Amino acid sequence: MIDFKHKVILKESVFAQQVDDEMVLLDMDSENYFGLDSVGSAIWGAMQEHDTIQEVFDTLLEEYDVEPEVLQKDLFDFITKLEQNQLIKVEEL
Repeated sequence: MIDFKHKVILKESVFAQQVDDEMVLLDMDSENYFGLDSVGSAIWGAMQEHDTIQEVFDTLLEEYDVEPEVLQKDLFDFITKLEQNQLIKVEEL
């Protein structure tokens, strides 16, 4: 189960390209494309800049006007989906 003490490791074979306000991810291993909306793009960017899920959460909480409980659920759901598609790995610190 994901928690704030985990860190997200971005897969080296995944390339991200900003297109307008969306992000397109290409997994070179599977050759699958994934599109992220503006919120998903913001989460992806925060994951690139921070080591822990807690730091990603704190950054997004400052950036968006959202209830902490809603953000936590959305963030954990997003990370789970990326992990299921093998775009990231989640590890304990």
